[in-house]
Amino acid sequence: MISTQQEKIISLENTSIGYKWKSGSQNIVKSEISVHALKGELVALIGENGVGKSTLLKTIAGFQPTVSGEIRILGKSILNYHEKELALLQSFVSTEIIHVTNLSVFDLVALGRYPHTNWFGKLLASDCDLIEECILNVGLKGYENRLVDHLSDGERQKVMIARALAQNTRIIVLDEPTAFLDLSNKYEIVHILHRLASEKGKTILFSTHDLSTAIAESDRIWLMLNDTVCQGAPEDLILNGKFSNIFPNKQLYFDQERGDFRIRKENKRIATVKGNGLAFEWTIKALIRNGYEIITSSDESCIQVLVEYPEWTIIHKSKPAKFNSILTLCRFLNESDE
Repeated sequence: MISTQQEKIISLENTSIGYKWKSGSQNIVKSEISVHALKGELVALIGENGVGKSTLLKTIAGFQPTVSGEIRILGKSILNYHEKELALLQSFVSTEIIHVTNLSVFDLVALGRYPHTNWFGKLLASDCDLIEECILNVGLKGYENRLVDHLSDGERQKVMIARALAQNTRIIVLDEPTAFLDLSNKYEIVHILHRLASEKGKTILFSTHDLSTAIAESDRIWLMLNDTVCQGAPEDLILNGKFSNIFPNKQLYFDQERGDFRIRKENKRIATVKGNGLAFEWTIKALIRNGYEIITSSDESCIQVLVEYPEWTIIHKSKPAKFNSILTLCRFLNESDE
């Protein structure tokens, strides 16, 4: 068994997170968390609403203390860092959509340089060069002079990532950076984060509810469940069945073959499907969606579907019927069940 030892950029050991009230009482959100992240990794934090994702990210970013246990950044306890030291090591992007007026893309990204400037906050030529590079890295070259409040949500989120890059930290923490974006922008933002982690050697940690994007792009997943927090490559967590525990005892389940969540449905009938190629695969998915169990053997009571794209044939009780789309095929089957 080969084991690779790499430096842990972020490390939590038996850490409990939550809130300490002035009265001395505590509200523990999650306890005994032991996870880590390495250099150059894109790490996705996944879990149900209310499970403690934002609390964990804010604790790692140093915005609130741990209840117990330890968080180590580059091998050193987070408690032993001064505020400015942490600002030089970590940058944080919140889930909020920033609304600013009369501020250009360049000016907003430039805010990330101020932990590195002198007391007067004066930008040097090298700072300006880095700001330009960060804007280029998120695909916004040519947007430098545009006003931020004139940008789309996706473009504005790229600007916030560029600001975090301009801070030039080894760690970037993002709280649901794709929360308000459409599907195309979700994938683009996470792909940019993956590329930056790989090419720039950054350790990037982000929370998300978009499991399919996280599986496609993340190197490591921290999975927050009700009773524990586990970690691993997306594929490892799929194979060992951990994703099935996100929504216990609910109608939603994780399909290990398709890598996504699905609703449990009561199978109305059984069917066999013959054919090959994409049309064959999507026909099976459509039948499952419509409540059919797909089996390999058949008898007279079983519906048989023959896929010869662009045509489908249903044979049931020796009565064939032909269709020119999956839609008409499924409508026929559903009407036959009524």
